[in-house]
Amino acid sequence: MKRSDRSLADRLAALREAVEVADGRLEVPELAQARSVLAKAGAREALGDATVVALAGATGSGKSTLFNALSGSEVSTPGVRRPTTGVAHATVWGPPDDGADRLLDWLEVPRRHRHAPEPAMDGLVLLDLPDHDSVRLEHRLEVDRLVGLVDVLVWVLDPQKYADAAVHERYLAPLATHAGVLLVVLNQVDRLDEPAARACLADLRGLLDREGLSETPLLAVSGRTGAGLSELRGQLARRVSARRAATERLLADVRAGGAALSAHCPDASGGRRRDRPVADELTEALAGAAGVPTVTAAVERSTWREGTGRTGWPLLRWTRKLRADPLERLHLGDDRSRTSLPPTGAVEAARVATAVREVREDVGDGLSAAWRDELRRTAEDREQWLADALDQAVAGADLGPDRVPLWQRAAGSLQWLLLVVALAGALWLLALVLLGFLQLDDVVPLPRVEGIPLPTLLLVGGLLAGLLLALICRPLVALRARRRARTAERRLTAAVREVAEAEVLAPMAEVERDAERFCAAVATAAR
Repeated sequence: MKRSDRSLADRLAALREAVEVADGRLEVPELAQARSVLAKAGAREALGDATVVALAGATGSGKSTLFNALSGSEVSTPGVRRPTTGVAHATVWGPPDDGADRLLDWLEVPRRHRHAPEPAMDGLVLLDLPDHDSVRLEHRLEVDRLVGLVDVLVWVLDPQKYADAAVHERYLAPLATHAGVLLVVLNQVDRLDEPAARACLADLRGLLDREGLSETPLLAVSGRTGAGLSELRGQLARRVSARRAATERLLADVRAGGAALSAHCPDASGGRRRDRPVADELTEALAGAAGVPTVTAAVERSTWREGTGRTGWPLLRWTRKLRADPLERLHLGDDRSRTSLPPTGAVEAARVATAVREVREDVGDGLSAAWRDELRRTAEDREQWLADALDQAVAGADLGPDRVPLWQRAAGSLQWLLLVVALAGALWLLALVLLGFLQLDDVVPLPRVEGIPLPTLLLVGGLLAGLLLALICRPLVALRARRRARTAERRLTAAVREVAEAEVLAPMAEVERDAERFCAAVATAAR
């Protein structure tokens, strides 16, 4: 494989990769041009290495006369009323079985003329295109179509309209990337004297140079007298013998397609995400929207409720059941069902929107407008899943261990013991009341402690000790409730961070990576 073939294959692969990466992401017209180049390359490579040269020009430029002079016969006949060409004609040099007919079928050129074999020109397919300034739209569209398909383009100008802005702005200037596969011919020089011809050629050369076509050959010919015709035939013969015209045209097309797509790549490397600040801000905003503060507060209240119940006076524990557990009311613990958290408020929603926008702007820093639009679309597409993902993450999050501490178990057991002591004192006092009623109180001695009857001491001491124990335990219960709330908050925040990564950060990072792949492929195609 020749070096230029490898270069073309590498560039085509790069352009194909750029199109594949951009497909479904970028909505830009340059993609259609790149797809057209890829389709053309696939078809053209399968049709052999014949050289397709097209003569293009305006009405009256003598293009058909030049075509007939090169063909050696009257193949293309201009119109009777106006010297205009309406249908493309072809002259083919070479044997009948050289595959030129298949090539012309692909070009959709119906009118064909077979030239006698000529070693220096065999393999040439010469086209006479319709006039680019024809009054008929279908003629102009046919010119545009074939200009994009041929291997070498010979633009025929005449001394009267060689500086016509229409031809330079619409055709020649846009072909600056195709200077190597373009020839410009100043026809009808037989109408000028030598000084005028030199001045005309110098002016035209300056125009072409300013349009980026300094490498494009400029020839002075006359299709009527044959002046300069041998030099033109020599240019065509060199391209035919090299068998590189099709490859060079495809290379120029691929470079032009890559250059067009490069408009959607920054000149310098794109900005990089400052991961921590934007990720933390996004996680914080999503945590607020997901109800993490509500769940954290519910965990603290639930832990306080359970702790005070276990360490409080046993006879009042039943009062807890009069109020529902704040945590149970949220229906957490099952990521397959929705929670009963209140809907996201306007303030939280606005904070999330701001955080997502900041992430998008941070990732898109340095990217082109087309890729920033794709980031915006990606963020909008993920928003519809974000609320459900956050709710499921909160519902299925592990809020931490809910084991009853040993000290609460001990305090609860001690409360029951103190209750038994108080109850024993109360029953003892009740028994004394009954004995007094039966006038038997002097029969049973009454123990005293420091002058205080023992039953009274048991009753009052048990009740006061239980109250004091409950008061001592309350700060400890509150401390555990806060600790458990902080644990729950950390775990919920971690779950929300996973959602932020999966639903916002990762999709945007994928867009950023695709933009980098796209720009790398475009750079390879356009170099």
